[in-house]
Amino acid sequence: MTLKFLPVATGLFALTLLTACGTETVKKQDVQASVEEAKAAIELNNQDLYEVHHEGRIYVFDDHATYQEFLEVGETSFRKVFIGEGPKGETIVFGLTNEDKKKTSGIASMDMYHGDLAGADVFYGEMRVEGRIYVFSSLEEMTTARTVGEVPLRYTDIGAGPKGETVVYALNGDNKKVKPVAMIAAFRQMNGLN
Repeated sequence: MTLKFLPVATGLFALTLLTACGTETVKKQDVQASVEEAKAAIELNNQDLYEVHHEGRIYVFDDHATYQEFLEVGETSFRKVFIGEGPKGETIVFGLTNEDKKKTSGIASMDMYHGDLAGADVFYGEMRVEGRIYVFSSLEEMTTARTVGEVPLRYTDIGAGPKGETVVYALNGDNKKVKPVAMIAAFRQMNGLN
């Protein structure tokens, strides 16, 4: 699991279900079914996506540990490469986990990148381009930024990255006038800055 708080989300979901029912009797199998649905959603692995744009290549990851390893080493042990398939003819390199290396389908990073898998409602995306780190709370905003090459609504935090990079938080019409506190906290947690 890439995000540490996700297993807790399953338990919280069940607790919320029990609380929401108030005095009504909740059958054990109903709770179990809801927990199983929450687990199935987590297994889609569509809650996070990471990209690094570097020297004519776009490196894409759905696993935080594999992404962090790539940032440290500059390579990934397992990958699928698609030459010239990026929005501007870039080579796309999907960094894979050991579990994904033999798969021909069902790889979350590939499915999300190609639009075959929607991002989760609670989503974290990170894109590193030209010395900047862009942070997204939706896959749709991340896809638009990749295609257009810009984040129209944003909150910029100069020098806030792990190596002093500028961090740009993608905003939308709903949150464009407020500081994205939750996104900043998520970025700091994902990059060990807490």
